[in-house]
Amino acid sequence: MSSAEHAHTLLLVDDDERLRPRLARALRERGLLVTEAASGEEALDTLAQEGAESPEYAVVDLRMGGMSGLTLVEQLHARDTTTRVVVLTGYGSIATAVEAMRRGAFDYLQKPADADQVLAALEGRGKDPQGAEPETPSLARVEWEHIQRVLHDVDGNVSLAAKALGLHRRSLQRKLGKDPVRR
Repeated sequence: MSSAEHAHTLLLVDDDERLRPRLARALRERGLLVTEAASGEEALDTLAQEGAESPEYAVVDLRMGGMSGLTLVEQLHARDTTTRVVVLTGYGSIATAVEAMRRGAFDYLQKPADADQVLAALEGRGKDPQGAEPETPSLARVEWEHIQRVLHDVDGNVSLAAKALGLHRRSLQRKLGKDPVRR
């Protein structure tokens, strides 16, 4: 980005104290003006300060202590519909991706994502590059996403989800303990 160009503003909200500063630094190196927040509440407090403008971009972690990333996406979108919000998560599923988009997210990325991937998603370059065929998910990945959808439908109640899936509660807990990225 040349000095004559407008530097885009970005709000980075993630409770991971190791990831957030590194990602913020990498995005600053790419010419963005980054404001960091460790929670949804902190992000909204920052935006509520006198004279604070809505950011052009926002990167929001899905799962944080306190306010969920989905709630924050909805509030950011209600504040300014032009803010492009990308949801970043280590616990992705089709159900949460759809819900994030429904609440106003522009895109959805799986962790780990680097600054270039985040920037591409914010700029809309991450969507269907050159008509590439989408990768077919593994059976384990589809199972994980189905479990996440059922969990979402029962508001995160593991016992009810296990019953709906026809699994023992402990079996479901073991499946949930596995790393979805490696599936």
